[in-house]
Amino acid sequence: MEVSFLRIGLLPSSIDLIFDHTLTQNTSYSCIMYHTVEVDITSRVVTVKGPRGSLNRDFKHVNMDLRKVNDKCIRLDVWFANRKQLACVRTVCSHIDNMIVGVTRGFLYKMRFVYSHFPINVTLNGENVEIRNFLGEKRVRKVKLLDGVKYVRSADVKDQIELSGNDIANVSLTAAQIQQSTNVRKKDLRKFLDGIYVSEKGEIPEE
Repeated sequence: MEVSFLRIGLLPSSIDLIFDHTLTQNTSYSCIMYHTVEVDITSRVVTVKGPRGSLNRDFKHVNMDLRKVNDKCIRLDVWFANRKQLACVRTVCSHIDNMIVGVTRGFLYKMRFVYSHFPINVTLNGENVEIRNFLGEKRVRKVKLLDGVKYVRSADVKDQIELSGNDIANVSLTAAQIQQSTNVRKKDLRKFLDGIYVSEKGEIPEE
């Protein structure tokens, strides 16, 4: 039986992927956890606790065996799966790794304002991000911050905001909603490039 090992160093928590070439209908993945993280798995509901807080996610919609091998390793098994079901295993493994990164370092999205004539004015009012003077319009665009997302106006860079949080889904979705709220309609998009765009994204850098 030929088994190949592929090691991917995404972060300090690397992921060991094990592919079995002889049994093509069976795959097994193992995800190594951080030393400073506590992981609990109950009925395919994964809860990760770390220095920045805790995150939980439900994977009951995926037919797989999800369990802890020891205090440092999670094992995901799928038996007699087709091609799409095998793809779900790697997706679940990435979700768990993002949860581990979120509770240890967090995620940061930076967005820049792009305008040619009318300056875009962005402010925070409670839990809503208010966008004014987009293309000179009087309408105020409002985007609600999702749970756990923090808004910061960059002090050292002009026309830049920063969104940070533990859950990569909420942080990225908030950034997408802000960008989509400034979509230009009924104009030539090659000429009217105004908007708020994601300029940088990744983990929060260590100080």
